[in-house]
Amino acid sequence: MTVESTAARKPRRSSTGGGKRASAKKAAPQQSTEPELVQLLTPEGKRVKSAKNAVYDAYVADITSEELRGLYRDMVLTRRFDAEATSLQRQGELGLWASLLGQEAAQIGSGRATRGDDYVFPTYREHGVAWCRGVDPTNLLGMFRGVNNGGWDPNSNNFHLYTIVIGSQTLHATGYAMGVAKDGADSAVIAYFGDGASSQGDVAESFTFSAVYNAPVVFFCQNNQWAISEPTEKQTRVPLYQRAQGYGFPGVRVDGNDVLAVLAVTKWALERARTGEGPALIEAFTYRMGAHTTSDDPSKYRNDDERVAWEAKDPILRLRAFLESEGHADEGFFAELDDESEALGKRVREVVRAMPDPDLMAIFENVYADGHALVDEERAQFAAYQASFADTPAAGEVK
Repeated sequence: MTVESTAARKPRRSSTGGGKRASAKKAAPQQSTEPELVQLLTPEGKRVKSAKNAVYDAYVADITSEELRGLYRDMVLTRRFDAEATSLQRQGELGLWASLLGQEAAQIGSGRATRGDDYVFPTYREHGVAWCRGVDPTNLLGMFRGVNNGGWDPNSNNFHLYTIVIGSQTLHATGYAMGVAKDGADSAVIAYFGDGASSQGDVAESFTFSAVYNAPVVFFCQNNQWAISEPTEKQTRVPLYQRAQGYGFPGVRVDGNDVLAVLAVTKWALERARTGEGPALIEAFTYRMGAHTTSDDPSKYRNDDERVAWEAKDPILRLRAFLESEGHADEGFFAELDDESEALGKRVREVVRAMPDPDLMAIFENVYADGHALVDEERAQFAAYQASFADTPAAGEVK
């Protein structure tokens, strides 16, 4: 069942009230001032121009061949980095990894729409946005290896540290945006979260505060259809972007696998935020092609037919088809990018394998300001458990 079909579900017949009331309800469907799905590139890579998308199309009307190639390069290299990180986790080099596979257009399109003085609040999956903000991708890996608490200075790139607590970064972003407004700056703030986080109270509170204080913040929801194993239709009765209407600011659903459309819609939302028009909600309608994290097995809750259907909408293949058909790139460009991708993969592997091993006992430090008997007991138990994995001496060997 899709989100649309859930939103259009007919109400149960009441045993009282008669047929006239039911007919009146059916005759007044919910109206929206926004197009259901902003799309500028079809899955086949064909450029779409229509009256309903004209306001957004204007933001990419003068995009150059160089800029289009740049978007493609960003997506390809981000996907390669992500694949290397997944492989490194499988090899035991990382403790966990949250893949962005399939969501490259949503992240690169929105990331490239930001200005240097804008501030970004990510979740833990925004590797493509980090790339756009100039964060070295290898700096993202220390936290997943367990050797640091972040790996970069948030203020050097206006890109906050990854947030593991679901939804809390939307409150951080709203408060920061309120401060930006009080400072009189013309920059904007963008907060990323997923469809699962949209059910958190923190997100609802963020919507309330940002609307009341007209904060210059854009809420960017990557609806990848699954909150771990929970499908979107079990979280909402209406498309997520329509929730903004109840708070008094606009919401837009964009084809999250169309990097041009995402770029255009995010530019529009950030511009209105910077000029004092307040918050906006963008729902990037996309798909998580891989697992939620490397500890997850998506085959337990979704079928292959769904994944295959979304693979036909692959964001990278879509833009490549457009570049080739319109003469924006030649085979030389793609060959050079393949070489650059290989070089990036090699560098990622070398950097991670050169990192120190995590301190397994560090988890017990800084839990309390002073010592605590229970923590001491747990530390001792964990140390004994780790010692049980020590190599057993060979026969006749003295240890």
